[in-house]
Amino acid sequence: MISVSTFQSIFMNLSIADLRRNYTLAGFSEADAAISPIDQFKIWFQQAVDANLTEPNAMTLATISSEGKPSARIVLLKDVDDRGFVFFTNYESVKGQHLLENPQAALVFFWIELERQVRVEGKAEKVSSAESDAYFSTRPRGSQLGAWVSKQTEVIASREVLQSKLEELEQKYADKEIPRPPHWGGFRLIPSEFEFWQGRPNRLHDRLRYRLAENGNWIRERLSP
Repeated sequence: MISVSTFQSIFMNLSIADLRRNYTLAGFSEADAAISPIDQFKIWFQQAVDANLTEPNAMTLATISSEGKPSARIVLLKDVDDRGFVFFTNYESVKGQHLLENPQAALVFFWIELERQVRVEGKAEKVSSAESDAYFSTRPRGSQLGAWVSKQTEVIASREVLQSKLEELEQKYADKEIPRPPHWGGFRLIPSEFEFWQGRPNRLHDRLRYRLAENGNWIRERLSP
């Protein structure tokens, strides 16, 4: 293990401003891009999966409170189709409350190994109870219990509080089906704008934006890097 003094010495000699890499893996042209941004996302997502990236479905979710305070965190994508991007959470959490107060939100996928990122902006809405029930039933039993145990973001005295509650619930639901907590379920981000970013040499990156027109068609545009 590196000692604190050694770490401090290394950090003091580190120039953060000099940390950089040149992106050279690929380009992204209009000729390569799908007509539908959802189709394009699925192509890139499958390539991230095929590259054996660690949790390619990890995404940054940015939300805004009713007072205009932004917040961001990593969540996991659990489904995507023409309707949008689905993830699950505690509705009473900070992100859950933000989305219920102000449904405008954004997602960012960053696949550094492929020198790619995808930005998605749109409006979030709760998925149906049936969709939440269906996904909850597929979760490992420990994760199902965890959804009951954790009052997400609430201050607790110690980790023992969680462990004690978990043991209590394990006894309560021994040999029983665990129901979905009423405060836990899914959101779907309905996209109105996408940006596909491919790193290129000399910071002249490829950026293709799709934005939804009033007639329901997607307009594709190249952005300056």
